[in-house]
Order: sequence, then structure tokens, then C-alpha cells
Amino acid sequence: MAPQHFLRALTELSHEIERQVGVLVDRKGEVTSVIVGDAHQIVIPAQGRIREAHGRLRGLRLIHTHLQNEPLSKDDLNDLSHLRFDFMMAVGVTEDGFPGHIYYAYLLPENAAGDLWKTEGPHTAAELEKDDFQFWIRTLEDEFARAATLGSEVADGNRAILVGVYPSKKFDIDARMGELEELANSAGLYVMGRVIQRRPKPDHRFLLGQGKLEDLILRSMQQGVDILVFDSDLSPGQSRNIADVTELKILDRTQLILDIFAQRAHSRDGKLQVELAQLKYMLPRLNRMNKAMSRLTGGIGGRGPGETKLEINRRRARERISRLEKQLKQVKTRRQVRRSKRKNHNVPIISAVGYTNAGKSTLVNTLTHSEVVAENRMFSTLDPVSRRLRFPEEREVILTDTVGFIRDLPPELKAAFEATLEELEDANLLLQVVDISDSSFTKQIEAVDGILRELELHQLPRLLILNKIDKIPKEEAENLCRTHDAIGVSALDRETLRPLLEVIEMRLWNHNRSVDRGYETQVEDADTDTVIE
Repeated sequence: MAPQHFLRALTELSHEIERQVGVLVDRKGEVTSVIVGDAHQIVIPAQGRIREAHGRLRGLRLIHTHLQNEPLSKDDLNDLSHLRFDFMMAVGVTEDGFPGHIYYAYLLPENAAGDLWKTEGPHTAAELEKDDFQFWIRTLEDEFARAATLGSEVADGNRAILVGVYPSKKFDIDARMGELEELANSAGLYVMGRVIQRRPKPDHRFLLGQGKLEDLILRSMQQGVDILVFDSDLSPGQSRNIADVTELKILDRTQLILDIFAQRAHSRDGKLQVELAQLKYMLPRLNRMNKAMSRLTGGIGGRGPGETKLEINRRRARERISRLEKQLKQVKTRRQVRRSKRKNHNVPIISAVGYTNAGKSTLVNTLTHSEVVAENRMFSTLDPVSRRLRFPEEREVILTDTVGFIRDLPPELKAAFEATLEELEDANLLLQVVDISDSSFTKQIEAVDGILRELELHQLPRLLILNKIDKIPKEEAENLCRTHDAIGVSALDRETLRPLLEVIEMRLWNHNRSVDRGYETQVEDADTDTVIE
């Protein structure tokens, strides 16, 4: 792995100046850098971005001296992991300046033992000279590439590791990370694993601690990961720092939700709202973009340096935000006009609200024999969809399916979807749908209650519906319904909805009887704008 005469020249120099000396050697055997440190360490210069493709190491090996003939240090191993060198070698310096004990380490592909690297030594210079480095490094990279794709047919660009940093054990970490995984799956990501750290206070630069970050970098390489998804919202500085160090795409929770909304938005109004939310999120982060964006641009005849490209991008983003806000004001006005028309018809409005993926769309479909998009993934519904539900005695209601809520709803989304959420203001009754089979359903109820209070909708009449009672024991479902003063249903089973319909009828028209009554449903236009004109 290194000729004896080369190692001897290195140790003689180190012995003479009484400092550690290191060299970076590429795959051709050429020295690309010489590093001189002090008696205890060397400082490795910045190496730029690593070569692209899964399983690729940096293409450089670091060989350096240890004046006390000692093994590799913890800092050496951290540098190996962080910088992804082909290998890290420490050559001991004897009292007369000759090569002493030689230790080296290299990174390992994902393995059952969970080891990140393997250390070898002590060896002699003569033993190492016999090794075929080129064959050895090709074999190692092939193992990395094979491990990165083993058991996964997912396309490059979609592999992700979920990262959670929490201040204490009070957090329900399993529930939070489970929800983050659902969000990642809904966005089309393939989750390769989770990394969790408990810290009293998040690191202001990287959120994670240095050791955990280095572990994360190596895990990402072992598993061929392209994206890191953080459960926390990252500051612009943290996002850029982590991206610079890991050389991976970084998403925080808000970005992930915005990406899902962008995928799901189909109507013009929905697309406007999502674009506005994305721009408001990105605007403060433009300050942290690559320095290349700060090149100066001058106009013809202009004096001085002119606008920087960064300033131009910020100005264009603000102008686009202004246009979108004006367009959404028009949307808001149109919705107000349509709501006024509905009021004139004196048709009660019922809105299904609740946590995302609680079963609201399925409930609307079953009640109205319609085909609102209902999928077992988060935020399958973004645009309000209304159907007409007819009761006996020529009575009818408008039943509206709305966008699902989620804990810590990003403020950008809350502001952008204001026009849509205002649809709830005119509801005569809110059906708060809860997935009773979810272990964290009580926290989801609290999250929805909090959002309704923020929207000043908590005073509206509300009916709590515990959905998916077929997934838990019958006695447990009955006890939970009594405890929460709720109605238990299975949105897929129309027979379980009869008590719900009776309660709705009593709430809206003050009936005090509960008898076997017939209910009719009538599917109207899927567009909420044309249900009643």
C-alpha cells in the first residue's frame, strides 16, 4: 500500500522537524498534498465534494506519522469517516527516525455487527508493500455499491434516512418518527433507516452533535442514501451547514410537507396556494445560497456595481409572492360569493375535519356513494370537495371534505391555505374524524383542537367520530366512545354509519327521536364551486 523507501523518507522528515507529517495520495500513486502539523496532530485541508455515485470513496488515502509510535487516534478515525478516505494510515517513528509500527483503517459497508470501520495493525513496512492496493480498493468499493442496493429496487435519488433530535424522553419519539416516515413515504421516498439523538440543547450549527453527525455520514454512504429528512425545522444556516458537510440533499419537516402538497395540488387554486407557501419558506433561505449567486450584475449605462444575482432572486421572489397574494385575494372573494349563495338556499353545511389520513375522504365517499380520492397516505386531499347528502322529508346537506391537519402545521401553509380553510367558517357542523387505531390518536385530537382554536373555529358545533373501530376490540371501542363522548364508525362499512346519520339529523333539525329511517345520497358536481348555484 506504500513503498518502504517512501515511508522511510516520511518518517525521517518527521523525526528531523519533530512534527507529524502527512501526505494525501491519489489512486495513481501521486502525492496531491503534503501536510505538516505539530507534535500531536495534523490539520487536513478542505477536500471539496466527493465523487458522485453510490459506494464511492474519495479516491485519496492519507498516510501520516505518529511520533510516539502509537496507533490510530479517535480523531484519525473520525477524519476517515467524515472525509471518506480510501484508508487512513499512521506510521510510527522510531528513535532513529525509521518506520515503526504501522496501523491503518478503512470504512466498511453496512454489516450485521454495525461496525463503521475496521482497523489493522501493527504491521511492518515490508508486510504492506506486498499488498495490491488497486485490487483491494476496487473490491472494497464494489462491496459498498452492492450493500447500498441490496434488498432495494428503489431508484437513485429516493433513498432517505430520517433524523430526529429531541431534548428529553418526554417526547413520544416513536410516534413522531412514525409520522415522519409516513410523510416520507407519501412524498415517494424510500426510508433506509432512522437516526435519533437526545440532546438537552440542539447544536446551533448542525442540530446533531459532531459524533452523531459523523456516524450519520457513514451510515448514509453504507446505505446509498441521497436525502436526509429532519423531524425538526432547520434554520437556513443549519440546512446549509449540514448539506456542506454531508454532501447530501437536506429536507426538514416543513419542506417535506410542502413537497407533498406540491405533488397533490391539482386545481388552480391549490397550485397557487402551494407555490405561495413554498416561496415564503424559501425567501429567507436565499440569503444562505451559494456564494456564486452573489456575482455582480450591472445594467447598460448603470453606475456602480448594480444588483447582485442574490438581490435579483430575492426581488423576483417578493414580486411573485405579491402577485400570488393578489390572486388568492380574488380566490377568497369568489369563495365568499359562493358561500353567500349557499346561505341563501338555507342548505346546512357539514365539514369533515381531522388529522391527515384519519379517513375523512373515505367517510364522505361511503355516505354519498361518491368517488372522492381516498388513499392510505397523508394529504391525499388538498382541495375542498363537496357532495350533497339527502335526508328524509326532503332535507339535504352539503358535505365537504377538507385538507387534513397535522401537528405543528407550517405557518407558511396555514397562511397560504387561509382561503380554503375559510370554507369551514360557514359550517353548521364539523365532523372531527379520528383514526382510533393510531396509538397517538389522543395527541392528534389535541393537535386538531389547537389548529381549530388558532383558526377561531373552535366555537363551531362539533361531533367527534372515532373511525376504524373494526381494527380494535369491540369493548375497547365502546369504552373509548363513552370516554370521549364520540360516535364509533368504520368508514368502509355503511351499516356502522346509521347512528351517525341519526345524530346529524338531530343536531341540525332538533329531532329527539331515534328511529330506523331511510337516507338517500345524491352525488353532485365534485367541484365545491358548483354544488349549489
